[in-house]
Amino acid sequence: MAEVWREIVAEWKGEIAFIGQNAAGATVQMGTLGDQPGISPMELLLMGVAGCTGMDIASILAKKREPLDALKVKVRGKRAETYPMIYTEIEILYLLWGDGLDPKAVEQAIQLSEEKYCSASAMMRGVAQIRSTYQILPPGAAEA
Repeated sequence: MAEVWREIVAEWKGEIAFIGQNAAGATVQMGTLGDQPGISPMELLLMGVAGCTGMDIASILAKKREPLDALKVKVRGKRAETYPMIYTEIEILYLLWGDGLDPKAVEQAIQLSEEKYCSASAMMRGVAQIRSTYQILPPGAAEA
């Protein structure tokens, strides 16, 4: 497999704010600029886990023709008390909406993503204990 390089450019915007941009032009604000709060670098690590696993799970379930209507990933992390300030524990809650979603298919998709496909999850597993749970909700239902 060919090596793939990714590039992000982060530009300082004053105060403690940087704007990060990828080659496609998508941007994210890190830190606070004036009265506009952004995402901290530590939160970006959690966002990477949430986005990566969420995309994997949705893709896996679509390939299995599971009736997934919506998916939300909630991630929270407990930071270490000493330097380097990295997470020691990460909790992931997957909320899946769909009528007739097979719990075994959901569990398999989560396991494949967290342990095999998602590089952000693999990276964080090296430094933090990761626990995940999921809930299957009927279409249109409010979060439990």
